[in-house]
Amino acid sequence: MDFSTIISEDKIRKAYKDGEFDNLPGYGKPLKLDDDSAIPEDLRMAYRVMKNSGFINEETEIKKELLTIENLLDNCEDEEQRVIYQKKLNEKQFRLNQILKNRKTSHSAVFKDYQMKMHNKFK
Repeated sequence: MDFSTIISEDKIRKAYKDGEFDNLPGYGKPLKLDDDSAIPEDLRMAYRVMKNSGFINEETEIKKELLTIENLLDNCEDEEQRVIYQKKLNEKQFRLNQILKNRKTSHSAVFKDYQMKMHNKFK
């Protein structure tokens, strides 16, 4: 161990003994872990770094959720569950459209093409 590691470990032990970690927010509660099962394993670390630094925005999150819900719909055999998934899909699609409209991209040819494909897919 190098000198800085020894000093760091010593300061952490001292703070722990002094009770400086006792009143932290979330103390004694389980950590909220992100569900990154839809992200390929080799991209997960990069995704986390980008998300923690603010590069992953709400639009990206909603698109990821849309893909997950579409997957669930494709594999769902229960009709009641299918209706629930379809409702969630519609809500997410509506939210994505709101975000894109606020960004003024809803008039672009790419958006219109995407919107038409989504409309045809769920006819």
